[in-house]
Amino acid sequence: MTGPTGAGKSALAIALALRVGGEVIGADAFQIYAGLPILTAQATEDQRALVPHHLVGFLDLRQGFDAAMYAKEAWRCIRDIQSRGRVPILAGGTGLYLKALTHGLAEMPKADVDLRASITAMPLEDALAALSDKDPAAPAAIDIRNPVRVRRALEIVLLTGRPLAESRSAWSEDKGLFRGLVLTRDREDLRSRIAANVDAMFASGVVEEVKTATHTGDGAARAIGFREIQQLLQGEITESACKSAMVQATQRYAKRQLTWGRTQFTFRSLNLIGSTTPEAALSAALDILDSQTP
Repeated sequence: MTGPTGAGKSALAIALALRVGGEVIGADAFQIYAGLPILTAQATEDQRALVPHHLVGFLDLRQGFDAAMYAKEAWRCIRDIQSRGRVPILAGGTGLYLKALTHGLAEMPKADVDLRASITAMPLEDALAALSDKDPAAPAAIDIRNPVRVRRALEIVLLTGRPLAESRSAWSEDKGLFRGLVLTRDREDLRSRIAANVDAMFASGVVEEVKTATHTGDGAARAIGFREIQQLLQGEITESACKSAMVQATQRYAKRQLTWGRTQFTFRSLNLIGSTTPEAALSAALDILDSQTP
């Protein structure tokens, strides 16, 4: 199950797990980190008491993680859950993590340590300029504000000698191993939920949480809101401006997630409009999943 931030994936995954005897495996590049449960909207202790959650809040803030590592850990969790007669339910908004499972990872040339080191040392602006020079279409296909994505794209283009889009097309076909769905919501409904979620984070103490996260690596520091709250703590912006910036950044991220869900998976969409009750959402999700034959 995937979809944009704020769509209601976590609540539906828990309801689904309770109905079918399942356990949730997270598929979120930021919820993997321990130390930022509020900022990354991890399942609460009460929710975890209802349904076991895996690959959530398990990684040190200083560590890095990627799709290959995720796929290895997720398959380990899937086999463990199934061995106990339970149903694994993957839920999260990091499409690349899920596609590593549904399609497998594309074959890439062997890493060049010297090349990676030189790219890593580049300022973001220089890496983006180099990427644009080698592959003019590539910047439009990635999040150019994300240094890791820009540098990785440049590395792939330089290693393969091919445009990024061509390398991405080398993904194998969907292996048909999973049933799935993409949650969506109408734009205003989603925006309202995102704003409410940000308010709830502040009410729950997210500012203090970020303040205490003093040893944070590049991966965890990219969590939406981390930079903005640091600016608030340093007196550079007001709380109102901080909240507004977080809502806007989350909306931009949600838009990219929706695009990925529509273009990278063959799963059917389920639009949870504002009036959809939890019971109706669960029923609709089950109907979609039951119609698929992995």
